[in-house]
Amino acid sequence: MGSIATHFSTFLFLFPIGIRRLFCSFSLYLKNPSHYRSKPWFFSEPRWKNLDLYALLIIVPIASFSDLVLFLSFSGHPSYRFSFFQQGAVIFFFWALLLLIIFRDYIDTLHINESFVFVLAGVCFLVEYWLNGNGFSGVSGCVYGLLGGLTLICACSCLYLSIKPTAFVAEFFLSSGIIFKGTWVLQAGLNLYTDVFGLKGCSKLSVLPRQDKADVKCDIEEDSLRGIALMNFLFIGHAIVVLILVSGLFGLLSCNQNLRWGESSGSLLATLESESMLRRPLSELEIE
Repeated sequence: MGSIATHFSTFLFLFPIGIRRLFCSFSLYLKNPSHYRSKPWFFSEPRWKNLDLYALLIIVPIASFSDLVLFLSFSGHPSYRFSFFQQGAVIFFFWALLLLIIFRDYIDTLHINESFVFVLAGVCFLVEYWLNGNGFSGVSGCVYGLLGGLTLICACSCLYLSIKPTAFVAEFFLSSGIIFKGTWVLQAGLNLYTDVFGLKGCSKLSVLPRQDKADVKCDIEEDSLRGIALMNFLFIGHAIVVLILVSGLFGLLSCNQNLRWGESSGSLLATLESESMLRRPLSELEIE
């Protein structure tokens, strides 16, 4: 549960992360498909360029702490109040995962296997899937049920990558799933928590005192059924848009090598420098 603000902030977190993972994984795969290997996080060189990761380290715990404050201060329906605690706990788990990824890359003495990091990421997604959709019914239950399916896809992709990190298809589903989750969370916030984009014949989501589950309040049952059908239709539309976006990004990177991640820095630059260092002694020997 939450509000349009929490759903919009979640979109701002998930969508850029998914686009970045897709951009980096496509670049590495197009560079050398036979040597492709997925990573928990695609770090850029020099390290100061990883500003998005550093920003997440600051913003994510603030979001988790905000949900905890709402849980302690909210005096409304118990189900609605406990949802803040669940949401804060999920955010905290992902923040701990980000810390582990950074410590693994920046501290050489920590010998943490990448497969272990992918397993933890899969567990975090499974926890989110388990908590997602609790306390919802009707139209809202349908919306968050679809979101739970996307979360399960991300969890399965992470667990498969822990076994086979060279599986580009699993990385594709993970990155695309994160993008899809971001767009669908925004759609859920617009349709369930606002009156402007609300469903016809239904008011925004609310929890009645004598009900254990939350849902949008519809005038008649036909409005509720029409709302469920509309949300399923919008879900298919989101899937098509994400597929077009992903295909367009892959086509753009395959046609323009200069746009790929890591083509002008990082490991490729180090390779070019090492080759130049090898050529220099040879030229000096020829002069002598």
